[in-house]
Amino acid sequence: MGNSVENFVSIMNEKAKQLGLSNTHFVTVNGLDADEHYTTAVELAKLTDYALKNNKFKNIVGTKNYTVTINGYGKAIDNTNELLGYLDGVYGVKTGFTNGANRCLVTSIKRGNMDIISVVLGADTKKDRTKDSIEIIEYAYANYKIVDVTQNIEKAFNEWKKQNEIEIIKGVSKYVDIELSECKNKIIPIKNENIKDIEINIDSIKIANAPISKGEKIGELKLKIGDKTRISIDILIAENINKKNERKYFFEMLSNLTEYFEKAIMHTSEIRTSGA
Repeated sequence: MGNSVENFVSIMNEKAKQLGLSNTHFVTVNGLDADEHYTTAVELAKLTDYALKNNKFKNIVGTKNYTVTINGYGKAIDNTNELLGYLDGVYGVKTGFTNGANRCLVTSIKRGNMDIISVVLGADTKKDRTKDSIEIIEYAYANYKIVDVTQNIEKAFNEWKKQNEIEIIKGVSKYVDIELSECKNKIIPIKNENIKDIEINIDSIKIANAPISKGEKIGELKLKIGDKTRISIDILIAENINKKNERKYFFEMLSNLTEYFEKAIMHTSEIRTSGA
């Protein structure tokens, strides 16, 4: 890894870029104040979510007390996170203080099937950051639920498919099957009062020209709550459809002519029978 502070900071900033943290920039490796060293509450939460996927990190920040041996002597170390072991469900993460940032606390909590990360920055005192953190956490659990919207999406899409066929012009098949792209986030937090307001909108082309390939995007399914889109899923072509060749056109024309003459003969026969 980096063999100097500058190199290590460069690696940190590259990682932040990979994680999509566009409002985060590191200058120091220890988090102390420096010009152009900054982040936001939202991006600290995203960074924490990523870090908690590392089990070693997760175990360390969730440990309340630990004893290390230094020169043969035991030294007790206490976690400075005042909510760890105090508030139901808390299993991390990190306290912080600098003269520029004041008192800060990032907290991870799990109750039932709901994990949240709370971030409090710029508190004047340790008591303030504790109080604000608890209020945020209790508000989240009192007002939000984790909802699996898989059935909502599948039901809406299947009903839409029954009423809407995708026609292929000049294709060997007249219609083509469609499917949804993979969506990994169908379990989302929704405010209790808005669960009944889940709405799904589907927008797709109805006609396409052959050839058309499996995996081509032709539309989008959006799950909305109020005016906010919470989930967007691409609608994809589910099979390859080739363009008709001359041979295919010839046999289709032959089939159509045969059908036409058969109907004409039947019609003539009916007239004669009626006349008789």
